[in-house]
Amino acid sequence: MTQQRLAMQKIKDVLRLHLVGGIESRRQIARAVGCGKSAVSDCLRRARLAGLSAWAQIAELDELELARKLYRSAGGSTPQRAPARPLPDWARVREELARRDHQVTLALLWEEYKAEHPEGYQYSQFAELYRRFEKRLSDTSAARRHLTARLV
Repeated sequence: MTQQRLAMQKIKDVLRLHLVGGIESRRQIARAVGCGKSAVSDCLRRARLAGLSAWAQIAELDELELARKLYRSAGGSTPQRAPARPLPDWARVREELARRDHQVTLALLWEEYKAEHPEGYQYSQFAELYRRFEKRLSDTSAARRHLTARLV
């Protein structure tokens, strides 16, 4: 579950209490502002990363500018997401597993996948995604059989 962002006025209060008031205790700042300690820590970490170490810098910023400095995604742009991991060709995986010689396992196919995509999924997630693929296929074919039976 993601943490809700503090209102800009509370963020300014946190930074003011820390920089001007000299309060180092995250707990005291959290109580004074009315938020959680982790929210205070996150706010102070973001300010440090943004290079905001003096109250004079922060006081002259309006709320939108401060949000842009603390949260790169503020101001209407979408948040940056980590690039998606490459998915294997599930149809090919299914074909390989269905071979008559029974020499291919899901673990072997995963090893080939990881050799080709080192940043790819670990085995447990790979197997889970394959199970979901198989379930979708079986659900689709069951629905087709049901529709065909009703049409006849």
